[in-house]
Formats: sequence, C-alpha cells, structure tokens
Amino acid sequence: MSKSQIIILFGRSGCGKGTQAKLLIKDFGFEYLGSGVLLRERNTKDDFTGRKLKEIMNKGDLVPTPIMFRVWAEKIEEMREKIDKNGVIIDGSPRALLEAELMDYAFKWYGWENVKVVLLDLSEEEAFNRLIKRQRDDDNPNAIKERLAYFKKDVQPAIDYYQEQGRLIKIDGNQSIEDVYHEIKKAIQ
Repeated sequence: MSKSQIIILFGRSGCGKGTQAKLLIKDFGFEYLGSGVLLRERNTKDDFTGRKLKEIMNKGDLVPTPIMFRVWAEKIEEMREKIDKNGVIIDGSPRALLEAELMDYAFKWYGWENVKVVLLDLSEEEAFNRLIKRQRDDDNPNAIKERLAYFKKDVQPAIDYYQEQGRLIKIDGNQSIEDVYHEIKKAIQ
C-alpha cells in the first residue's frame, strides 16, 4: 500500500465514517481529517466565521463550499508532510460536487494520485435512528432532517461524479461495523 494513499470516506450522517476511520487509522497508521471535527473546532473561535459556522451547524444547514474548502485546505497544508508519509482518511467531505472537484485539484497539486473514494451507503431511516441516539449538540431532530435532506440534494451529485469516473467504492453501511470494515479493507488493499 502506498504511504500517500488518500481514502475519502463519505455517506449520510450516522453511516459510521468516524468509526471506520478509527479502525483504519489503528491498522494502517493513516492521518485523520474529519470535516465535522474541523468545523466544530473552527466554530469555537469567537469571530465572525466561528459564530456564523455555529449558527449554520446548529440549524443543520450546509456550510458553503468556499468556507468548507478554506477550512479543509488550511488543514491539508498543515498536515501535508504527515500525509505524504502516512496517507490520510478524509471523513465527511466532499459535501457537494464543487468540493469534490476542488479536492481533486488539491490532490493533483500535492501529487497524490492514489485516492480511493468509499461511500458507506446507509438508508435515510437508519441514519436518522442512529443520529437521534448519539445525542451530540448538533444532533437535534430538525438539524438531522436538514442534514439528511441536503445529502440528497448536494452530496448526490458528488457521488454521481465519482461513479461516472469509475472511482466510487460502494459499501453497504447497514451491515455490522466488522463487516463494513472488512469490505473497506478489501477495497483499499
């Protein structure tokens, strides 16, 4: 396995991206780049962007692509040497077609060609049930419904983009954690 392998894990909120990322990090030594974590960190800053992010996230709205990409790109630059050495798991991006295209440009800029795109495919009903149980601040019923709705509207075009390029690895996210992980490992090795 190439040390600079990039694994993009995406799917509906609650599909288990974070859990699968932890397992991959443990077994393969990847670095972790989680969009939700980055946004929650950034929204703690008491400035315009931090306050606006908190407001958007609490409503369950989608953070605009230019802001999301700015936060993501700053972290990529900061982690570049670690990524070159260990590879990286990207959890929660892309969230829109433009983000997918911008990420591809960034990967080319850094010379990262070994990019695997893994969709953890989970039903909307199961995603809602999982999210309502985890009781995170931004997991109120209205915010969950908004996130699931924008998945269809905004994320589906990114899924189609990767599918059309033959780059999408689709994993059934309704399976057990162990079975999902086994399929991911098989797909990336």
